Amino acid sequence: MATISIDFNSEKKEVYLLGDIKALKANRFAWRYMKDYLHPVEETDKLVVKLEDETPFAIMAKIRSMLEKYGFCEKRTETSEQVLLDFYEEERKFKVFSDKALKIRNNECDSTEFQEFVESVATNLTTRSLYPLQLLSAYHMAFSQNACNFSVPGAGKTSIVYGAYSYLHHLSKDDPKYIDKIMIIGPLSSFAPWEMEYEECFGHSPSSKRLLGGTSKEDKQLYLYSKHPEELTLISYQSVVSLQNELSYFLRNNKVMVVLDEAHKIKNASGGVIATAVMSLAKYCNARIVLTGTPAPNGYEDLFNMFKFIWPSKNVIGFEVNQLRDITIRGDQTRVNRLINNIVPYFIRIKKSDLNIPPATIKPPIRVPMGNIQQRIYDFIEKKYIEAMLDEGVTDVSTRFKTMLIQARMIRLMQAATDPSMLRSPLQEFIEEEDSPQEAFRAIDDSDVLKSIIEYENMEIPTKYVATEKLVKEIISQGGKVVIWATFVHTIHGLRDYLKKQGIESRVLYGEVPVEKNSLSEGKDEEIITREQIVKEFQKEDCSYKVIIANPFAVAESISLHKACHNAIYIERSFNAAHFVQSKDRIHRYGLKPGTVTNYYFILSKDSVDETINTRLLEKEQRMTEIMESMPIPLFSNISEELGDDDIKALIKDYVRRSKKY
Repeated sequence: MATISIDFNSEKKEVYLLGDIKALKANRFAWRYMKDYLHPVEETDKLVVKLEDETPFAIMAKIRSMLEKYGFCEKRTETSEQVLLDFYEEERKFKVFSDKALKIRNNECDSTEFQEFVESVATNLTTRSLYPLQLLSAYHMAFSQNACNFSVPGAGKTSIVYGAYSYLHHLSKDDPKYIDKIMIIGPLSSFAPWEMEYEECFGHSPSSKRLLGGTSKEDKQLYLYSKHPEELTLISYQSVVSLQNELSYFLRNNKVMVVLDEAHKIKNASGGVIATAVMSLAKYCNARIVLTGTPAPNGYEDLFNMFKFIWPSKNVIGFEVNQLRDITIRGDQTRVNRLINNIVPYFIRIKKSDLNIPPATIKPPIRVPMGNIQQRIYDFIEKKYIEAMLDEGVTDVSTRFKTMLIQARMIRLMQAATDPSMLRSPLQEFIEEEDSPQEAFRAIDDSDVLKSIIEYENMEIPTKYVATEKLVKEIISQGGKVVIWATFVHTIHGLRDYLKKQGIESRVLYGEVPVEKNSLSEGKDEEIITREQIVKEFQKEDCSYKVIIANPFAVAESISLHKACHNAIYIERSFNAAHFVQSKDRIHRYGLKPGTVTNYYFILSKDSVDETINTRLLEKEQRMTEIMESMPIPLFSNISEELGDDDIKALIKDYVRRSKKY
């Protein structure tokens, strides 16, 4: 039997195969495995395998498995035995570490160590006090340096991170846990909140650098290669893709805590460009933090990259991606429990019920009768669409065509329920697919109805606008501010213009409003108004406008309005429960003063799709809340956030009920 020995050079990080190499190369299956998976370099007396991203133990385990499978005898060497011993010792230490992380998570802290942490945070977080669960989360984060926080929106995840960072940043510089920089990878809308929260935590503005799309690649490179970068660096997920080498250098040459904010952006475990780029940085970080309130929006497979990012050299999750998908589909509780047990030492989650926020006041829906012209238009379209769905049997979303067709019809119904003049616009403005079925455009074939739609804005004021104006004036008269949530851009502009005619100033927040000025616009485009400027001004007591009109698709993440605004009016909503819940969290989150009253108002067009949406959202929100409060990892795969079969059935049922009533 041919004999192969395995050796290891720790300085060069190379594994050597020595002995009967000719016999190994003569075995076509063994040699094919070597070439395909280990990519050896042939030298005179040995094969050389570079470690690259893998550990020596992992490489040796593959080689040993291959040798055994194809009938070779392995000759043990001193270095290979030492690698094995080092591996088991590392595993033992990691087990001790994980057990302690779990105890901290379960609030079984060493009292002396925890008190030292608390005192450090109190000293260094000069203008912010963390509540007990935040302190525990920050301590868990600082201890492990590699952690996920899946707390609900509004739990103060940013403050938790700064609490952990403040402790690590003020350790002795020769302490292996010492951190000197923090990098945030997140959506553009998160940049200002991170900077503002820094100032609120530490009492002074951060030295920060934003690596933006408008900044030249050369300037970004100069910054990342500089010897004196800022304390806080902010970069978007998209920008990581083109700067992988520069970011790797930055991380290798600084002691950096890297935070993935809204980390569900990297959930693609199938090799998405952004996910791959971000994951490649993990091995260079001194500390890795993952933040998201929705860790598994589609299934347990969404968790894979998050835990691989915080522990790139460990298989802490214990399952492969395909296995996680299978668990999601089958709902195998035994494997779910095993999954949770595997990852529980490495994440903390604060539920909304833990926050002790003053309860919000849900006002009874304001059902507004439509104007005569609007009612006639709406009735025509609703009858046409509902009867078409019944005739065609299109009452499920089982195919792409059916899904697109029904979504298109729902959009038209929603538009007609608010402002029929929207029906003049091409449907492409409101849906993402470019290959939408042409049937969606054939909404109107009645000349009288078509004429009413074309001339509608000159004939009638939408009654929803009038009801909103009345409510806004009432809120402002009592010294309040209000955010109005609308689905369609047309409504945002139309309502803004209508309120202005009534003497009410407002600002709008939606996709086309830039998040911030980029460096190319500075100094020459001062008239550009950004989301950051709007929100920052809105927070001031003497703000000239008391109203923001926003779209939940664009503003549902990262932006907080709760310190200045305690009223929200919903003039339009879709069937998407996630966006609805996230929009509510913009004004109802941790930090509200005791006794603060948060009000939600809902304006519905009477006897319309609005009422069906209202009922369905209440049901979905209740189910989502139950899941979020009861599950350690909320899984919403069994709740339709978008338009689903139950939504369509409810719409048809409501239509039939109203038809019988009349």
